[in-house]
Amino acid sequence: MKTQGEIEAAICDGLNRFEQEYMGRGPKQIHAHLFGDCLLIRLHGVLTAAEKHLVKTLPAEKGRDLLKQVRTHLIETARPVMEAMVTEITGVKVVSLHHDISTSTAEEVVIFTLAEAPIFRESRKK
Repeated sequence: MKTQGEIEAAICDGLNRFEQEYMGRGPKQIHAHLFGDCLLIRLHGVLTAAEKHLVKTLPAEKGRDLLKQVRTHLIETARPVMEAMVTEITGVKVVSLHHDISTSTAEEVVIFTLAEAPIFRESRKK
C-alpha cells in the first residue's frame, strides 16, 4: 500500500509522461495534491513555443480562447488514458475531470473527482 506522498508522486510522473507524449513537452513543474476524494494537479510552464507565439500574435481574447479550446479538446480526447492512469495509481474509479489553462501564467490545472477517497498508509515521521 502506498503513502499519500507516493500516490501524489506517481500521479506527477504519469501526468508528466502524458504531457510529453500528447502535448509534445512536459511542464517545468508539476504538483499533485490529494484531498479526500479530490485530486488536484497544478502544472507550471506548460505552453509550447508555438502556443506562446499564437497567444502573442492574435488579438488577446481570440488567442486565449483558441488555445483554451484546443487544449480542452486534447484533454477530452485523451481523457480515457488520463482516467485509467489515475484509477491505476489510486485504486479508485474517476467520477469526473475538470481542466483549465492560463495563457498569462502558463499554468494548467487538472482536477479529478474520485468515487471515494483512496486508501493509503501513513508515512513514517522522520
